[in-house]
Parts: sequence; structure tokens; C-alpha cells
Amino acid sequence: MHAGFGLAIALAFAFALTNGFHDASNAIATLVATRAARPLQAVLLAAVFNLLGPLVVGAAVADTIGGIVKLGQQEAIEVIGAGLLAAVTWNVLTWWLGLPSSSGHALVGGLVGAGVVQGGTDAILWGGLDGIHPVGVFGTLIALALSPVLGLLAALILIRGIRAAGRRATQRWRVPVRAGQWATAAALALSHGANDAQKGAGVVAALLVADGRISHLVPPTWVELGCAAALTVGTAFGGWRIVRTVGRRIYRIRAVDGLAASGAAAGVILGASVVGGPVSTTQVVASAVVGVGGGRRRWHHVHWAIVRHIGLAWVITMPATAALAAVALVVWRWAA
Repeated sequence: MHAGFGLAIALAFAFALTNGFHDASNAIATLVATRAARPLQAVLLAAVFNLLGPLVVGAAVADTIGGIVKLGQQEAIEVIGAGLLAAVTWNVLTWWLGLPSSSGHALVGGLVGAGVVQGGTDAILWGGLDGIHPVGVFGTLIALALSPVLGLLAALILIRGIRAAGRRATQRWRVPVRAGQWATAAALALSHGANDAQKGAGVVAALLVADGRISHLVPPTWVELGCAAALTVGTAFGGWRIVRTVGRRIYRIRAVDGLAASGAAAGVILGASVVGGPVSTTQVVASAVVGVGGGRRRWHHVHWAIVRHIGLAWVITMPATAALAAVALVVWRWAA
């Protein structure tokens, strides 16, 4: 194993770890914020279902991400390594600032930035849609753009439906609501594992193909489990800054709000995972929380300054990581 390949593999798992700082923590944000579960309980729940996600749902997202770069063996390793370095750097920076940035945006921006510098626009599979299946960069961008809108609308509709169903409910309503929060948090962690763990697994698979170790973009089981485990470790040790932002600073949610937000986000992300659409759990959950506020007709209670900061982070993530990856590629070549 040469040093560049080994470093790129390590960076892929580091990306999954920092993804846990961001996206995995959102799977439990509403569960913890509404005190339906203690932090340790929530992390254990996320751990189990993050691991199950890629095994149950499949590797469609890994195939989409792994196919973005089209280069020869050594060039592909350099480009993927530089792209991962940029994405990891960005994830750590935005985590430190407490901004729920999109790890998916960071990864795609890094791969595109390094790929274009290395081989021009022909080095990138730009793609689009193959039926309902996203392909390449444009397919990924479509999935990333549509999913927050769907999350907001789904949460708005769901919270109104739940409130209508429970209009005459007594205090006993709290028990099924809390049980529902656990169920939707588990579904969200499962869908997150199926989507975000596959992003790291996809680039590892691309590296293994480039090095001649496997012949197809199908991540081995050990890769899927390793990326899912890294997500969970990231959640446990670094995710609480993002939990506070999503669970408390966007809109002050209550138990029924958490049920609606998690349920809506889980449905959107699971659907995207099945068709191979890489989406951002951060974006979908944050948008679902805003949708809950709208569903209660309390738009003025949404902390729009926080939403604007999150939106700004989403907008600048791809160009920022593309620029970082271009610099990282130069450093990578020099170091190699």
C-alpha cells in the first residue's frame, strides 16, 4: 500500500467522523432537545440504526458519489484525497462555529474542485437524472436542492395533522407522542446511515477501484460498517454543538414538534437513499424544524437570524471546499 492511497482511505473515514459531528447529530437533535431521551440513550439509538442503515437500504448513494470523478488510477487517488481533505477541513471549521453545514455539499465541492484542476471539466461526471435516479454532480445537486423543500413541506403538513388528531387529547397523549419520537428518531438514524454513511463508503469504493483492489463501485461490508461506526463516534464526541443549534436555536420545539420534524425528515431521507440521491441530513432536519414552526402558524417564532446563518453556510460550502481542494491538490502532489 503506497502512502497516498493509505492517506486517502484514512481521510475517507475522517470525513465520516466529521460527518457525525454534523449530520449524524441531527438524527437525535429533536429527541434530546425535547428531553424524550437522555444524551447517552440517544447516541446508543443512533449507533444501532446508523449501522443498520447501509445494510438494510443498500448502496445506491455510494454508487452516485463514487462515480463523480473520472480519472486514471493515480490521478483519481490524488483528486479524491485532496477533495476529502478539503471536506474534512470545512466540516471541522463549521462544527467549531456551531453551524449545521452540509457534509454532502462539502464532499461534492471538494471532489469537483480537485477534479477540474487535475483534468479539466472532462474529469467530472456532470450527469443529471436517469429516470428518478440522480447521476453525477448535477443529479446530486438536484437531490440536495429538493430535499430541504420536501422536508419543510412534509413537516408542516405532519404537524398540522398531528395537532388536529390530538386536539382533544388528555395528558395520556404524552405517552404515545414520546414513543413516536423514539420511533421516528430511530427511522431518521436508519435513513441517515443509509445516506451519509454511503457517502464515505462511496469514496472508499472509488479509491479501491482506482487501486485495483475491487472491480466495481460496490463498497465491501467492512467499509459500510466502518463508515457507519465513524458517524456514531462523531455524534458521541462532537455532535452536541449542532444538536443545540438545530434542537433549540432555530425554533423552540416541544415533544409533538420533535415527532413531526423527525418523522418528516426520516421519510424524505429514506426515499432519497432508495433512489440513490445524496442529501444532507442537516438541511432536511433544519428545514423540517422550520416547517414545524410554520405548521403552527408561528413563523415569527422562528429565529430567522440563525436560519440565515445556516443558509449562508450552505451557499458558500461548495465554492469554499472547491477552492480548498484546489490548494490541497497542489500540496498533495508536492508531499507525494
